[in-house]
Amino acid sequence: MARTLNMTTGSPMKLLFSFALPLMFGNIFQQLYTIVDTAIVGQGVGLTALAALGTVDWLNWMMLGIAQGFTQGFCIRMSQNFGAQDPEGLKQTLGTSILLTAILAIAGTVIAQLGLPSFLRWMQVPDYLRPSATLYSRIIMGGFAAVCFYNLCSSTLRAVGDSKTPLVAMVVAAITNIALDILAVFVLKWGIAGAAAATVFSQLLSGTICAIKIAATPELRFEKRHLTLDLQMAKDLMGIGIPAGAKNIIIAVGGMIVQTVVNSFDSVSFIAGFTATNKLYGLLEIAALSYGYAVTTYVGQNYGAGLLPRIRSGVRAANTLAMISSVVICAVMLLFGRHITMLFISREDMALALEAGETAFRYLRLMSLSLPILYLLYVFMSALQGMGNTVTPMFSAAFELAIRLTVSLIVARVGLPSGIFWAEVGAWYGGAATQALGYFLQIRKLKK
Repeated sequence: MARTLNMTTGSPMKLLFSFALPLMFGNIFQQLYTIVDTAIVGQGVGLTALAALGTVDWLNWMMLGIAQGFTQGFCIRMSQNFGAQDPEGLKQTLGTSILLTAILAIAGTVIAQLGLPSFLRWMQVPDYLRPSATLYSRIIMGGFAAVCFYNLCSSTLRAVGDSKTPLVAMVVAAITNIALDILAVFVLKWGIAGAAAATVFSQLLSGTICAIKIAATPELRFEKRHLTLDLQMAKDLMGIGIPAGAKNIIIAVGGMIVQTVVNSFDSVSFIAGFTATNKLYGLLEIAALSYGYAVTTYVGQNYGAGLLPRIRSGVRAANTLAMISSVVICAVMLLFGRHITMLFISREDMALALEAGETAFRYLRLMSLSLPILYLLYVFMSALQGMGNTVTPMFSAAFELAIRLTVSLIVARVGLPSGIFWAEVGAWYGGAATQALGYFLQIRKLKK
């Protein structure tokens, strides 16, 4: 198996698809254990526990988004080093990234744990759901270092064209997480806390697998002298990482505003149904995430090599792949989505279960029909990031936040729960338009 992949030569579509395919399988397994985790909570602990998990879904996603944003930002520079055939620069970038990620992990854990009570009050989590929501979030946030560890290691491997090892890591983690979920919830009766602990352990395991591969890859095998906080390089990396991390924070804040409105309806069936579809969100964007990672690596390497025409042809190829994939996933969800959402919902109270299921499918149907827009958003955003431009995606995320906030305020005032579905979907349309505009302006700037 090839340890690295040089994407500066060869067919763009073939390179992008072959790179993205293992990532898709990896994301499938990642979403599998997320879905199973949620289903086990919903079926094994109850509808109230599922609703509690949903009330803090975006808060916990924000922690994940911070880790992903910063580490992927750091690794953009690594892909450019690799494309420019600068092995020393690559190792120095990796060494500095490790230290910056360690600082991020410590600071993020402390701030999250101290700020959790305030976040829960701000998000209007109902009193009867707050104990379970607090317990789950405490454990997930306590494992923030494991999340940072995995995301840095997997992003580093992707930067040099290795998308297979993250697949292996995710398969092992998914199987482990499912087994531990079943043990913790059904056998040991640890409830929602057991599900959270299983997730943290699985992240740590997947990170360890990727770290072992990094140590075995000559291009990434750094020495002690590389493990220093080079201030100039740290400034350069933070210049990319901060906007990338801020983008995800802005998106998460928008999601939390939406969730706050959902929580304010104080309906277990509506919150649980909304949660069920949100858990399928990752399944909807599986291919989008994979193409996004592929485009970032592809564009980063070709940008480092100074090959502008290949960047443009690669983005066109990625958009073609994205459109085909989004239409297929949309069709599957429209046909089978109702049955899939019901996997999360306990039948102990059939009236509530049917209400939650109807909420879940209506939201899922709207999301599925808008998938092509979301996929275009990912391709253009990833192309910008690959060129080192993480500022435009950050401003695009701010525009998306404005859309989510506007829709949420209207829904809260009118009191029409189903209207909140448009907060997320409307943000996709606004984000795709701004990302596409940013990409074409960036290309025009490079051509000049």
